[in-house]
Amino acid sequence: MASRPRDWTAVRAHRVTASVTGWLRDAADAHGEIRRGDIDAVATAAHLPLATVAGSASFYADLTEPRPISVCDGTGCFVARGGRPAEPGADERSVYCLGSCYAAPAELHGDTLLSGPQRTPAPPIPYTCRAAEPVVLAGLVGDAQPWQVWTEVLETRRPHEIWHEVVRSGLRGRGGAEYVVSAKWRAAVRNPGPRYVIANGDEGDPGSYCDRLLMEYDPHRVLEGMALCGAAVGADRGIVLVRSEYPAAARTMRAAIDQARASGQLGRDIHGSGLDFDVTVKIGAGAYVAGEETALLRSLEGLRGTVQTRPPYPTECGYGGRPTVLQNVETLAAVPWIVRNCGESYAKLGRPEETGTKLVCLNSEFTRPGVYEVEFGASLRWIVEDLGGGLRDGHRLRALQVGGPLGGFLAPDELDIGLATADLAERGVSLGHGSLVAVPDTVGAVDLLRQLWTFAARESCGACAPCRVGTRRGQELAERMDAAAPDADATMRRLLDIMRTGSMCAFGTGVAAAVRSLLRVYGIHDRGWL
Repeated sequence: MASRPRDWTAVRAHRVTASVTGWLRDAADAHGEIRRGDIDAVATAAHLPLATVAGSASFYADLTEPRPISVCDGTGCFVARGGRPAEPGADERSVYCLGSCYAAPAELHGDTLLSGPQRTPAPPIPYTCRAAEPVVLAGLVGDAQPWQVWTEVLETRRPHEIWHEVVRSGLRGRGGAEYVVSAKWRAAVRNPGPRYVIANGDEGDPGSYCDRLLMEYDPHRVLEGMALCGAAVGADRGIVLVRSEYPAAARTMRAAIDQARASGQLGRDIHGSGLDFDVTVKIGAGAYVAGEETALLRSLEGLRGTVQTRPPYPTECGYGGRPTVLQNVETLAAVPWIVRNCGESYAKLGRPEETGTKLVCLNSEFTRPGVYEVEFGASLRWIVEDLGGGLRDGHRLRALQVGGPLGGFLAPDELDIGLATADLAERGVSLGHGSLVAVPDTVGAVDLLRQLWTFAARESCGACAPCRVGTRRGQELAERMDAAAPDADATMRRLLDIMRTGSMCAFGTGVAAAVRSLLRVYGIHDRGWL
């Protein structure tokens, strides 16, 4: 398929200065809703058609459901409530993760995160490294100092050396797709600038909170990784997209950027090197699918966060129509260690075909919940039983959700495999963001299935019919699970096949795979459903 003409990018470029969702959020906060007059005013200010602004206003949860209190209905909180969905009141709304899975259930009151049955301020995130060496957590549990590598590179090395070390490391993206990082960087360099680096901090997978840990506890490492990436690809501008559900992370990242500018690590002609690089923070507006790179770009430009067909890829035509490198926060946080210690050292960690380390998040059902840095290939049973200490309060593990709602489920007797893409794929499960949610036997299979389909129906962007219609149909089927339906087996098979083969992006295909794994693990197919 041929790429669309490059000159069309000029049409989009003006949007980068428009804070469409920010203006709409202000209007929603002021009026409790978005009025037609608000849409008119924003369209005029942003020089966009009314239909474009109206489309954004009706897409994002922050704009359609402005409420002072958010109640988490993600898998970790759903499980912590014994398999009961959230029941928000008049001044509340449900969201699908607040990054407090280690101390679930959670609520966000304004900017204050509360957790646990008593709704007390959320405790600090527990974290530890169980890899041979800390990489991503090097600034938290190791001796790595912020901006040390960046300063050394500018003084004694050349930008292309950064790329070579990343090539040797075998680093892959940690957001779920696991695309080779060096290949993405090279693709961006092939297209004329100016270029952008975007840190995807829109960590929406219920069960994962490692990006929140990095942005709140070690923001300078994320910024340093962005700067190194920017130098390698010739970008002079960076953006950190932070979920609106993470207000503390947004504050911390902004404060870190101010500190980095004040100390001369960001800005123009940094340390006399001739390199320019600066970073800004933008806030999401409440849409899970906006973590997908094409939807993310649209959301940054104030458009509906729907998935787009490719090509062109973001490395060719991304933010503002310019070449853009999008990397997950955890991916960028690994870059300083790789450049400092060399790519070969990183490649010795993990497996030859899947190098390095991964942050895994354990939910509150574990005896020792928290974030653990482990090497790829580490035994899932070791992570669950040794690191996590098994389930708390004598509960028995019934299923393990891996990688969030699109990852899939494993049975307790399937844990003797490695934390690795190939091992998980053999069982129809994907690694995703690396979350591990323990589901005890006190949570019913049908309740869990309903929760999964409800999430899918709510968060589908609606860009393609297989996912838009399929998730709604799946939700209807889940509601009929307790009743004997003679056509249910054939309907479910057909639905999952259509979503798997016809969906535009990984959301629809991931939902289909996750449902299949849940039905398999719980033996629901034995009752004629699959």
